[in-house]
Amino acid sequence: MSWPERIACDGFVLRPWREADADDLVFHANDPQVARSLGERFPHPYTIDDARLFIAHALHLPNEKTYAIEINGVTAGGIGVQPGEGVERHSAELGYWVSRAYWGEGIASAAVRALVPHALRELKLYRLQARVFADNPASMKVLERCGFVREAILRRLVVKHDRLLDMHVYAITRDTLDAAE
Repeated sequence: MSWPERIACDGFVLRPWREADADDLVFHANDPQVARSLGERFPHPYTIDDARLFIAHALHLPNEKTYAIEINGVTAGGIGVQPGEGVERHSAELGYWVSRAYWGEGIASAAVRALVPHALRELKLYRLQARVFADNPASMKVLERCGFVREAILRRLVVKHDRLLDMHVYAITRDTLDAAE
């Protein structure tokens, strides 16, 4: 198996980012409700310069794998994995977001389910983890639906927009995926 160029899902597709995605990216990413649950790499306000910089970066990542989430011809989210290094080289961090216009439609869950097997196999991972702010129960449910297990709560770890938050750490391991097949 190798990384697919496109991953078709029910009602949307995961595909490589394109320079032409910049306007859609700004439209959907420049939302304080989206930005509030994402790390500092995801700024708010989200400008056209931020979009162009991110897309240029995403197109030239030698180790990371990232996909745009295209819904009905519109780029309205993203998903990707960032591999660990050194002693953590067989682990990676999963990140994703979907435009608020599509919340509650199962898109994040379907995107995670579609990407996880590829990430575990192609990057030769034993573990894929995701970190979720304590005030984002919807994302916790996404991960739980996809077979991730909450392993830890890192108390008072994050300050985001002047809010002090716990961080929940979820993970799935390759043996979980192998057992499901």
